[in-house]
Amino acid sequence: MRLRTLFVFLLVAATMAAQTKYQKFQLLEEGYYNAGGTDVMAFSDFYPEGHQGGVSILMNGHRVATNGDLRMEATPGQWQPVPKQLKREIVGDAIVTTLCYPDSSRHLTGFNPTVYPDYKVTYQVRVEPKDNGFLVTVDLDNPVPDYLLGKVGFNLEFYPGALFGKPWIMDDQTGIYPQQPNGPLMMTSPNQLHNGNYHPAGKPLANLKQLNGKGYSPMIADDIIAEPYAVGRKFTSRPDDLLSRVTIESFTGDLKLYDGRMNHNNGWFVLRSEIAKGATKGAVRWFITPAVDTTWHYAPVIQTSQVGYHPQQPKHIIIEVDHRDSVLNRSMGMDIVHLVRLDAEGEHIVRSIKPSSWGKFLRYHYFIADFSDITEPGLYQVRFGLNRSSVFRIAENVYDRGVWQPVIEYFLPVQMCHMRVADKYHVWHDACHMDDALMAPAGNHIDGYDQKPGLSKYAELQPVPGVNVGGWHDAGDFDLRIESQAGEAYILALAYEAFHPEIDVTAIDQQHHKVEIHEPDGRNDILQQIENGALTVVRTYQALGRLYRGIICNNVRQYVLLGDASAMTDGIPGNEDDRWIFTEDNPMRALSTVAQLAGASRVLKGFNDELSAECLQIAKDVYEQTQVSGWAEAAKLQAAIELWLTTGEAQYLDFVLDRQEMVVRGVSRTGWCAARLVQKIAGSKDKRAKKFVADFRKALEGYKTSLDKQAAETPYGVPYRPSIWGAGWDIQRFGFEHYFLTAAYPDIFPAETVFNALNFVLGCHPGSNSASFASGVGAKSATVAYGLNRADWSYIPGGVVSGTALIRPDFPELLEFPFLWQQVEYVLGGGSSHYMFLVLAAQQLLQQ
Repeated sequence: MRLRTLFVFLLVAATMAAQTKYQKFQLLEEGYYNAGGTDVMAFSDFYPEGHQGGVSILMNGHRVATNGDLRMEATPGQWQPVPKQLKREIVGDAIVTTLCYPDSSRHLTGFNPTVYPDYKVTYQVRVEPKDNGFLVTVDLDNPVPDYLLGKVGFNLEFYPGALFGKPWIMDDQTGIYPQQPNGPLMMTSPNQLHNGNYHPAGKPLANLKQLNGKGYSPMIADDIIAEPYAVGRKFTSRPDDLLSRVTIESFTGDLKLYDGRMNHNNGWFVLRSEIAKGATKGAVRWFITPAVDTTWHYAPVIQTSQVGYHPQQPKHIIIEVDHRDSVLNRSMGMDIVHLVRLDAEGEHIVRSIKPSSWGKFLRYHYFIADFSDITEPGLYQVRFGLNRSSVFRIAENVYDRGVWQPVIEYFLPVQMCHMRVADKYHVWHDACHMDDALMAPAGNHIDGYDQKPGLSKYAELQPVPGVNVGGWHDAGDFDLRIESQAGEAYILALAYEAFHPEIDVTAIDQQHHKVEIHEPDGRNDILQQIENGALTVVRTYQALGRLYRGIICNNVRQYVLLGDASAMTDGIPGNEDDRWIFTEDNPMRALSTVAQLAGASRVLKGFNDELSAECLQIAKDVYEQTQVSGWAEAAKLQAAIELWLTTGEAQYLDFVLDRQEMVVRGVSRTGWCAARLVQKIAGSKDKRAKKFVADFRKALEGYKTSLDKQAAETPYGVPYRPSIWGAGWDIQRFGFEHYFLTAAYPDIFPAETVFNALNFVLGCHPGSNSASFASGVGAKSATVAYGLNRADWSYIPGGVVSGTALIRPDFPELLEFPFLWQQVEYVLGGGSSHYMFLVLAAQQLLQQ
């Protein structure tokens, strides 16, 4: 015991000594500062509404603080104004970023309208290393008007998920970051009393009074906030932890520690300094000192499928290490990868191999260990040095239970709209939105909805009957947009058509609006879900006489609802809480819907013949009504392909053959869909068809070469270009499309690419969090997600999150935090159904 105590003492002493001799921050060629295990980024990213951008601090493999920038409120949310970044440049060893308010392109218009106060300012944020930290200086070209004093300030947000129960110090005050926001409250004068006149001419205009609604409004939200936990000049977060400690000293005014969760449930802790009256040059001067551990190295991460592998499946284990560890270290035991089998008697090393070096990707170095020749069924674990993977299976039935099934067993039933959804004791939500819907008034709304005048036979706010049926809530937003509804039904239809999976674990009663999970009703659940998606598209078309854009709540307070969907409206039609139904004139989306309805029609035949016929008739009608030319004809190609596959009518095949050059030129986009048609006409004696078949194959060979080049850019064997949003959905879609090429042209497109896409979703992805993106699937999965139950820090089994995102320029991140939509959101229209399709595809390909 004494030896252990002495060892710990010496280790702490050595670490503190290493930090006493500080290492000055150096500007790397990647465009950010580094000292030991600490990185400081300055406006490499710009996504402030997603808590990503501005001045950011990464410490020892974790993002600690972010969004250091000038803001108009103490604790802004996603609905508050953000600046426009004008320029970022490196001047000597300083990073100087020029920004301005307002960004008029967002003022009361755009995807999510924002309201800017009456204050025009251009400002610079200068970040430069000094001594053992860095100095942040903010210069304004225009002082803050009196009516915004106390509101405009420099904010730095601290990630709350790692801070609950942890300490802070402000001068001689101390505190613990609380699990929930605590009063007392503070009243302030809302910025909306001083709105600017910045709406861009010619752009659609939002109705601010409507968006605000009554009572609490996320659009305002700065009128009632939490009083600061502390006020002072010098603040230290995590004084207890040498790997997370940050000290900030203000030279220009008080620091205030706020809890942003008081007025926005998805808020972060905020440290800020208000801009003083008359201040311009040097309006803010902070000295930030993150603790620096010069000895820190990123711990190796072993990335495997959290589910496991079929015996015949390739088993490439990916090992992610610090970029400085590109040479295997025998003295640390990090030169050999061990595959260990677990049985009732204990652990047995099955194989030990030296991994091959793949190279650098993002900020890490990668090794790959190939255990593909291990085929004996059992439980396994991979070890590398002191690091272990999750336990996984090798088994012929590895995908047979609890892998794709939760999508149908849980996720899609829970997302069903106009339904009471129960699972024994648990009611997921009561019957919701039975008062759908009022005709949307003309104007710019939220979440991309924008009603144009003259596109409906109904008057503004007139009830549209018969649309309170079918559909799924899109993630936690509760809206029904056509691409998510028709798109989901289409993917499910193609899955059923290709694989014919049998599953009946849910009772769905459309007539009485009831769903009982884990209660069979004698009907295939996948077909019932296709029916559910088709119903909302068909019934709204019949009511409106045209395709809808979607149905969404009518104000922002409703939009941010957390919890039971039935609480959004009162269920009584024709009053002010009803959702709105939107139409649009969008030929590209209309033609995508044509293809999706035609696909759904095929599989619904024999299950719901009437609905099948309605889907097909609407698809035909919209196809004929929608005229496009030039590059937009590419959308009509997919519609024609699906209509020909459904009907066999010559006009649709002729349309494709007449535009075969367009298909061939755009084979990277059209190939997956056209492959099914080409295979069916491969024996045709028609000259046009024969030419198309030959040219199409030649184009695919060229596309394969391009794909191989893209896949070789990462260690994951799939094309992958990281971005602000997690790439999981894109890679799933790629794998879904690639399956059709593999099925039709196995000599060109190997099945391994499909397996690689699936493995990426199931755990083989960059970053320290190697969880499966599919919630509840695998040994470790995303069980904190952005769904309807996100306020409970919970998940919906079978939901698939967006996945590992990129903190630009090179830091992959997947936080266990329920309010980051760019990392852990669920969606319809592919988020989970593409994943389900991939699993079924892998099953089929491995059985061949």
